[in-house]
Amino acid sequence: MSGIPVGLKHEESILVTSGLAIDFMGVEDARVLATPYLIWYMEVCCRNAVKRFLDPKQDTVGTVVNVTHLAATPLGMNARFLCEVTGVDRRRLTFRVEAFDEKEKIGEGTHERFIVDIDKFATKVREKSGR
Repeated sequence: MSGIPVGLKHEESILVTSGLAIDFMGVEDARVLATPYLIWYMEVCCRNAVKRFLDPKQDTVGTVVNVTHLAATPLGMNARFLCEVTGVDRRRLTFRVEAFDEKEKIGEGTHERFIVDIDKFATKVREKSGR
């Protein structure tokens, strides 16, 4: 595994589509980016930021999410997700995460990921599931 640098930044963008939006209010104009997808894309941004530094048989899994969803992002608007590595402690990685739509900041917080050996991780999951 190559050294993951503290201060490493990464950015990704999405278009808010109907599949990423809440639908429980029953009004089309009230459909906005759902909080679980805000968090999902923050996690994906962090994973993608460090993936190139890992050995081919390694990946990362999320372990802690502390995010505030600050503002609603309507259907058809773009959202940008930014992350920065704030700490590396052996296999534990910490990040600052932010998200913006075309008008304002929509989310912020911190996230932790853990570097895992894919084969060992899969073995533990199989054992836990009884397979």
